[in-house]
Amino acid sequence: MGVEVHTGGEKWVNLPNLLTLCRFVLIPIYVVVFSLSHTKTAFLIVVLAGLTDILDGYLARKRGQVTQVGVMLDPLADKCMMLAVIISLLVSGMIPWAAAVAMFIRDAGMIIGSAFFHFRGKRTVPANSLGKLTTVLYYFAFLFIFFDFSFATAYLWFVIAVSFITSVIYIILFLSINREADKAEPR
Repeated sequence: MGVEVHTGGEKWVNLPNLLTLCRFVLIPIYVVVFSLSHTKTAFLIVVLAGLTDILDGYLARKRGQVTQVGVMLDPLADKCMMLAVIISLLVSGMIPWAAAVAMFIRDAGMIIGSAFFHFRGKRTVPANSLGKLTTVLYYFAFLFIFFDFSFATAYLWFVIAVSFITSVIYIILFLSINREADKAEPR
């Protein structure tokens, strides 16, 4: 895809990775604001996290600062924010249990799987346009839920279905990337 991922001895402290770390900081801020019943402000924090996600990806590619640490932390920050939002919406009764469980299983599986294989030396799949589209669809679902649109739950189920399809595509890409890497390694 033309994006070089730096590995081994790389300098991982750069602006894109610092923006990713800021997204981790926004998670407890979101939780506190949401728990104080400032749901509209909490949604704006989620949007801010989304904007930093867009900006860090853009800067990493434009500046040639795509790092293996960033490839792992970027989706992890997204998933952790998503889990915080899911849990808060569930606890507040704004989404049904079944939807929360489906989203939790998908996101927790992606986090655990990515970390497990990363620490086993496997290559991770960088975020791609399909994954980013899924994230945007989730942001719209959250918008509809936070602002109490009548079709919010139906739309959320649509996005959940898309997210599972995206996960299957990521798994296929992961297997392909690592199969090629294993073939390229000298025996």
